[in-house]
Amino acid sequence: MSEAPTAEAHTTTNACPECGGRPESGSGETVCGDCGLVLSSDHIDHGPEWRSFDDDDTDPKRTGAPLTRSRHDKGLSTEIGRSTRVKGRKRKRLARMRRQHNRARIATKRDRNQVYAFTEIRRLTSSLSLPDRIRDHACSLFDSAQSEDLLRGRSLEGFAAACVYAACRVAGVSRTVDEVADAAKATRDEQTAAYDAINRDLGLPVGPIDPAEYLPRFASRLDLSDDVERRAREYVAAAADRGISAGRNPGGVAAACLYTAGRDVDSGVTQREAADVADVTPVTLRSTYQALRNEE
Repeated sequence: MSEAPTAEAHTTTNACPECGGRPESGSGETVCGDCGLVLSSDHIDHGPEWRSFDDDDTDPKRTGAPLTRSRHDKGLSTEIGRSTRVKGRKRKRLARMRRQHNRARIATKRDRNQVYAFTEIRRLTSSLSLPDRIRDHACSLFDSAQSEDLLRGRSLEGFAAACVYAACRVAGVSRTVDEVADAAKATRDEQTAAYDAINRDLGLPVGPIDPAEYLPRFASRLDLSDDVERRAREYVAAAADRGISAGRNPGGVAAACLYTAGRDVDSGVTQREAADVADVTPVTLRSTYQALRNEE
């Protein structure tokens, strides 16, 4: 006859097999908190493994973190840290080492300009809630513009803002010129001049932005419901099919579609409010609205 099951047989797999205690994980080991039994060790790290696996490399080595375009040195430089524990002469020596290290890391005027511009690009993309791919592309555009000697006689702030706006245009991300200019340190004219130079000399593959990209942000600013936004998307699709949006400001088309959808459900949004969120005049919005109504 089989023996009756013991109390240990009813313990879960997450319990200690010896005493039934609760395991605790830490420092690569899983240890029972009651009896101290080591249940497992040498856990597998499933994170990214930055190693070299070249065919001619017989001894693979760790290669550190991946490169990043948002740093002038691709993120390969080291930093001499600061510590409050270091006092006296040693602290002064580390301060001198840190100063000399920074001078060696930013040795030329080109590097100094890149450090300043990349810092401004990172600030802009963070302020505009843009993804990292836009940030890296904007830094790559600034590097290309610097290599083509397009910065001569133009401000670094203007080029940083222009690169962010150009990266948004290439990726089809809805950000207007005024939105980038409001967050930038440069004026709108400086940004426009820099963007014209980048677009002309670098041959950017830019195209018109889909007005539907503006709808979520504009609807949120106007405090419109999801039903209004959904109906506005239908108007945007209809405007594209009928050729109404061709040659028009995509932000203005989006605002006009939201206004039209709001009129259908009596949301109370006015032409002035809809035009202000898109940085267009009420006359521009009204012309698109009338074209939508005439086609019905």
